[in-house]
Amino acid sequence: MRTGSNAVEATKASVGGDGLRVREQLPRLIGQGYESLTTSEKDLLKWVGVFFRKPTPGKFMMRVRMPNGFTSGGQLRAIADLSRRLGNCVLDITTRQQIQLRGFELGSVTEIWEKLRGVDLDSLQTGMDNVRNINGCALSGLTLNELFDASLVVAELDAILVGKGGNPAFTNLPRKFNIAITSCAENCTHDESQDVALVPAMRRDRVGFNVLVGGKMGSGGFTIASPLNVFVWIQKAAELVAGLVGIFRDHGPRDARSKCRFAFLIEEWGLPRVREELAGRVDHYLEPAGRDVRSQYHSDHLGITPQKQPGYRSVGMCVPIGRLYPDQMDEMARLAEEYGNGAIRLTTGQNAILANVHDDRLDSLLAESLLEELSPNPSRFRRKTVACTGTDYCNLAQIDTKGQAAELSRRLDEKLGAVGRAVSLHWSGCPAGCGNHQAADIGFRGFKARVDDKTVDAVAIYTGGGTGPNAARGKQVMEFVPLDDNLPEVVAKLIQCLDPEVAGQHNKPALLPQATATDQPLSSNPAARGFIAAGDAVIEETLTD
Repeated sequence: MRTGSNAVEATKASVGGDGLRVREQLPRLIGQGYESLTTSEKDLLKWVGVFFRKPTPGKFMMRVRMPNGFTSGGQLRAIADLSRRLGNCVLDITTRQQIQLRGFELGSVTEIWEKLRGVDLDSLQTGMDNVRNINGCALSGLTLNELFDASLVVAELDAILVGKGGNPAFTNLPRKFNIAITSCAENCTHDESQDVALVPAMRRDRVGFNVLVGGKMGSGGFTIASPLNVFVWIQKAAELVAGLVGIFRDHGPRDARSKCRFAFLIEEWGLPRVREELAGRVDHYLEPAGRDVRSQYHSDHLGITPQKQPGYRSVGMCVPIGRLYPDQMDEMARLAEEYGNGAIRLTTGQNAILANVHDDRLDSLLAESLLEELSPNPSRFRRKTVACTGTDYCNLAQIDTKGQAAELSRRLDEKLGAVGRAVSLHWSGCPAGCGNHQAADIGFRGFKARVDDKTVDAVAIYTGGGTGPNAARGKQVMEFVPLDDNLPEVVAKLIQCLDPEVAGQHNKPALLPQATATDQPLSSNPAARGFIAAGDAVIEETLTD
């Protein structure tokens, strides 16, 4: 294993390379109070999913691990209770398909863990140099458009990497490690932004996965994962991914934190060497890649979706800016249990799906008041709005992303109308890219700038991003746009330039809940290429017109 010279490597060395050992120190840390926490201790707490939040001193955040975004009414009810009693009544769904509990004191951690364990949840290895929550198709096992149920592989891999009490064998990675595993043909996860992704494929009439490696957001921007030229069948998939994580653990760079992602090891080694190293870590022959069976479009699984189980449907609800409150979560739990079997699925778009609703109960479910707040058929600008935490709670964010995102989607509906193709609008509060701003039709990266001796909130704007078989890294087309009353007009004109047919004609029928299956990237329009080429010159025109 390489040795490193950065401060986090020193912190890990102080606990023998296993950040989970901070659990032994927890009584002392609680007794001393949050004010006494050192930077090293704050970092170590992230190994167990407990995050000091600089914008809210004394109030912490916890990430609840939910592999594949699978949860239940009972679990959501427990989290809502914790938020109401011990937190600040704010709960966020993340792009990694998990829930963040906010606003609790450090002394509440053991009580929170006890409650979570009672509903088969935990927060282990959800931060710092670990494999983060594993993404997967939210409709795994239910959708008609999958080769097989890949959630079984997600569960197997999570058991290897984390298990019930954490796994020290995988807690000393050079940096975080993101994984997606899907067999959904509708391209519903952002596979190309993952350190490792398994995507549905066929080889010689056998179903399995192709392997992508080296994707990332942040640390220099969106790097698109590369095909490893490996096909793996279902029974060997978890072992293979664990082997790739082991390669990163043993050989990944450990000096400058901005250069410690798997992508940089791949850049140093090249794909052939990675494949050769992997071959020595698995017990089967590495077959060449098969045929990628994913579609070109990206589905969000919102709306009413027929399941492979006859007579049942899933109802995908749009959660505006991914934020929920305890009463909403309790109500979601009630609906899941009353109209389905209690199963709820969280998506990478920060939304929620009620699963296993019988056809006979569908109309009654759609009449429930919660579905007015969390619509299965939202407007085209609210539908695909994604926002990171922002300055409300994040230590790194430079702008308020949640509030700005909600207001912009509302204003765009007013300006351009609710009828037309959905447009993905992704907000990141800083260059770390937690909102996946370079994987959207239009992306926003927040920063602060000096204008006339005043500090103002602003965004750089990106267009043409997307994941899938034809993944593209969003390109910056506006370097500086203030977050003021002009922003909706700026973005409306940008949308009209990128796709004038969609943005300017309002005589088309509204999208049905499943109609996103036909969506194409805005950048496919020739006008978009001209706009991108114009670059920052457009700023002056848009702001002064």
